[in-house]
Amino acid sequence: MTATEEEWAALVPELLVADLARSRAFYCELCGFAVRFARPEDGFLYLELGGAQIMLEEMGEEAWVTGPMQAPFGRGINLQIEVEAVAPIAARLAAAGVVPFRALHEAWYREGDVEHGQAQLLVQDPDGYLLRFVEVLGTRALGGGD
Repeated sequence: MTATEEEWAALVPELLVADLARSRAFYCELCGFAVRFARPEDGFLYLELGGAQIMLEEMGEEAWVTGPMQAPFGRGINLQIEVEAVAPIAARLAAAGVVPFRALHEAWYREGDVEHGQAQLLVQDPDGYLLRFVEVLGTRALGGGD
């Protein structure tokens, strides 16, 4: 589902970034996000890719920083972003010299008696946030093998 002007995701992470221009180039030029809207005076971008939405804000005097901001940011979390095709993103990142955290691979996750497959690529953004781009491969019976 692609978000329209009236649609807003129920959960939208807002990431503090060190350099908004650098992050914008990474997210838009390499990962394929589009700017839904921007507030340059606040160092703020609202981005979307398909039904995924994310906010980026350049670090300043944030009221909700709960501790020291030390790179890499976002330790212990990865943001799964479903895309139609992950290979083009992997190719753009490779062409830009970005080394993936985990290269493009196929993964299957069990739910009851079926497995859900996805091609996935994990990459850190310029501030160290871990992004997991996934392309849905479908389902198979448990133990279906590769």
